[in-house]
Amino acid sequence: MDKIVRINMAELTSSVEPVPAEWVGLGGRALTSTIVAKEVPPTCHALGLSNKLVFAPGLLSGTSAANSGRLSAGAKSPLTGGIKECNAGGTAAKMFAKLGIKALIIEWIPREDKWYSVHVTKDAITIAEESELIGKGNYCLINSVQARYGKPVGVMSVGPVGEMKMLSANISVADPESRVRSLGRGGLGAVMGSKKIKYISIDDSGTPPVMPKDAVKFKGAARIFAKTLLDHPVSGQGLPTYGTNVLVNILNEAGGLPTRNFTSGQFAGHDKISGETMHATIVARGGTPTHGCHAGCQIQCSQVYNDKNGQYVTSGFEYETIWGLGANCCIDDLDDIAEADHIMDDLGCDSIETAVMFGVAMEAGVLPFGDSKEMLRLLRDEIGKGTPLGRVLGGGAAQLGRIYGVTRVPVVKNQGIPAYDPRSVKGIGVTYAMGTMGADHTSGYAIATNILNVGGHVDPLSKVGQVELARNLQIATAAIDSTGMCLFIAFPALDIPECLISLIDMINARFGINLTGDDVTALGKSVLKIEHQFNLDAGLSKEHDRLPEFFSKELLPPHNAIWDFTPAELDAFWNF
Repeated sequence: MDKIVRINMAELTSSVEPVPAEWVGLGGRALTSTIVAKEVPPTCHALGLSNKLVFAPGLLSGTSAANSGRLSAGAKSPLTGGIKECNAGGTAAKMFAKLGIKALIIEWIPREDKWYSVHVTKDAITIAEESELIGKGNYCLINSVQARYGKPVGVMSVGPVGEMKMLSANISVADPESRVRSLGRGGLGAVMGSKKIKYISIDDSGTPPVMPKDAVKFKGAARIFAKTLLDHPVSGQGLPTYGTNVLVNILNEAGGLPTRNFTSGQFAGHDKISGETMHATIVARGGTPTHGCHAGCQIQCSQVYNDKNGQYVTSGFEYETIWGLGANCCIDDLDDIAEADHIMDDLGCDSIETAVMFGVAMEAGVLPFGDSKEMLRLLRDEIGKGTPLGRVLGGGAAQLGRIYGVTRVPVVKNQGIPAYDPRSVKGIGVTYAMGTMGADHTSGYAIATNILNVGGHVDPLSKVGQVELARNLQIATAAIDSTGMCLFIAFPALDIPECLISLIDMINARFGINLTGDDVTALGKSVLKIEHQFNLDAGLSKEHDRLPEFFSKELLPPHNAIWDFTPAELDAFWNF
């Protein structure tokens, strides 16, 4: 029987509740955003008593469905001031689903200045004081927690950046190999740090597998669904071979690869940091070029990157991180970027926000463009140790820009703009402007249709059709984020009709219900409107749904593209 688990950090107690009727049909993002909107005062301080941190597996989490292992986390964001959901792979979503935990809600703040751990099993929730692992990085912590229990357990943790409540802090989630995945954006690690929780461990021992109401129908739909993932050229070929970093050369060719803090759309050193070069490097060093971030991942876009001596450096080496520290900071040394990724995973800071911040820091003169060694030093010795400069850097791009008086600061709602210049790829610009989470490429991935010709083609340099594209993709993404599915199922879903049909069939077979495509669309619309209303109540107005001024004033080479949407054109996004 599904349940809601609440942890009261003021009383250091836990309670179990039945799932309210209005939450029964929700999972993942739909559930985290619904709970945050209902229970968190929109104007509260995000690091104060009244904020809540919510974890929820998706509707299909714990099942045998391919790519269904994503976990959502939600809260009021200390970075944007609005609502936030982010999701990650790893083992936690499946374990929560097997334990019948539909949502874990963390409330209040401890009365004493002590740190705690939370251990979740089928029989009990244990809240214990933690001292040994305070100040430790995520790699050490995950290994230590596994050793404490003598068997694999799920782990969600904050690193030193989360302990210090920096706005770039994320929540790390252990993957099947006890490596680090990230609930990355919006500063949710700072929220967990404000609750004084160093880690949450999950033991699903003694629990049965998640069984669909109609196992035969589920198995048939799951087989069709898995085949569509393999049949699509992006999810079945490009991503498994080159990872998300396949996009470096593609975006450079399109003139949409933000370079030198968004002053150009092409980077001379693009090939040195490309997916093709990364793949060849991984293979030559005995790494793993194709790897899953959670059990049941069929797309396998992750990888294991080793150093020149064949020693592990990082996994899940993502395009957005490589772009941000590479082209955006004018660094063409893939090994230094990989080392920075390792440090950020260990410290527990968002590698997109931190990369965008470094571009602004280089513009401000904190360090020169291209100086990867100084970047590594600043990560280790300043951010990692919480020095005054480190806290400025760890506060993200918007904070650093204000402190140093920089005018070219690529953020929306204070969150760093990732990896795709909105002047040359206008659909993603609408997503950045209108997304409820701040600048977030995953909330409506217009790159699919603007650049990759998935789901048709909309000219990336033209305004025509971009608002409609971003709207439809954001609606679809809100629904996908609620299922526990990886966002990359959207590629076959946009091109292969059987993908979406089989996804809905799996949900129906899982719960014994009769959803239609219209019901799924309605769910996505509902999630967006709940989030938008929270943001309005929190004080974010339509004036916050805008890109920074420099995008409409500075032409972007090589196309001399400009951001030319009017406020009225953008505001029409909400006409649904």
